[in-house]
Amino acid sequence: MCSSDLAAWQEILPKASLRSTDNRLRAIEYGFRQTLLKHEIGDDTPVDPYFAVEAVFDIDPPDMYGVQVARHRPAEAGGAWSYDPPIKSMADLDKLRLPTYTYNHARTQEELSRADELLGDILPVRLVCPPPWHATLCSPAAELRGLAEMMLDLADQPELVHRLMAYLRDWLLSAMQQVQATGLLTPNNTGPMTCSDPVGTVPADGKVTYRNCWCMANSQEFDQVSPAMWKEFLLNYQKPIFERFGAVCYGCCENLSRKIDGVLSIPNLRIFVCSAWTNLDTVIEKVGKKHVIMWRQKASDVVFPDDVATLRRQLDEGMRKLQGHHVQIVLRELQTLAGHPDRLHVWTKLAIEAAEKYV
Repeated sequence: MCSSDLAAWQEILPKASLRSTDNRLRAIEYGFRQTLLKHEIGDDTPVDPYFAVEAVFDIDPPDMYGVQVARHRPAEAGGAWSYDPPIKSMADLDKLRLPTYTYNHARTQEELSRADELLGDILPVRLVCPPPWHATLCSPAAELRGLAEMMLDLADQPELVHRLMAYLRDWLLSAMQQVQATGLLTPNNTGPMTCSDPVGTVPADGKVTYRNCWCMANSQEFDQVSPAMWKEFLLNYQKPIFERFGAVCYGCCENLSRKIDGVLSIPNLRIFVCSAWTNLDTVIEKVGKKHVIMWRQKASDVVFPDDVATLRRQLDEGMRKLQGHHVQIVLRELQTLAGHPDRLHVWTKLAIEAAEKYV
């Protein structure tokens, strides 16, 4: 499986190459052309046989939290941004509000009609309503408080972090409850990484619950935090959310080598994400064959070498170790192809060969 984020896509499919001039149509065109390019690359990104239109919800407060999240933008294209957090002190936590989700039937029908008029004769249009937001509470926590500030708070103002994480947990649980109450929730076992058979059993009344859905979460902002602090200030707040879902995928680019036991304690865990910084041997030993191991590649190791023999050797060594286990090979977070425009085609071919060799 191969995935690219926006930065690499600017090299693969420049926005200037789009033919549509209407912003809505440009977004649709871009998505279709990405799909065609992924097909050419040859990875196994699944393609749904319909065009999805998400249910529209009005959220109050409009800024989601009751405070405005902002960032300091880079002066140059491609530069790094920094947090501009609204929570400056313990007192600012009193400004935070829980959300109200209201289904906007009129706007949803408008979006469905527009999509059906455009695509209905060539591709079915389907209303979807995935779970709201995500359970990676540390990402919005950093947006609200600032990453450096939050790291200091863990030792200096632990009560502030506890209050913030409790708020974010309750924020998401409230949003989830309101969305499910509409009866519109749909399964999310499509798309890359969590494409699977149906999750759980749909109730007799046909109304989907979170037991029929995947939850994807991680702890990237807590990468450098000790296992004990990670559990106390993040995992313990994520678990009540995970308990609602039928299947959970945990991890991203963080190093989970010392946190494996904690991850394995997650209810309904199905996928353990082993990043390039997590010790693969330790993961294999502890995770075994009980869960899927999503073995993620380091993007820089894939795109920068001039000698693709190195790529073949790395994939072969890893898949030899993973033989007999449930495995996904995933490449993400590509910022550039580093002057190797065919690298995704080459890497995909090598990854498929390694997977087939050790099945």
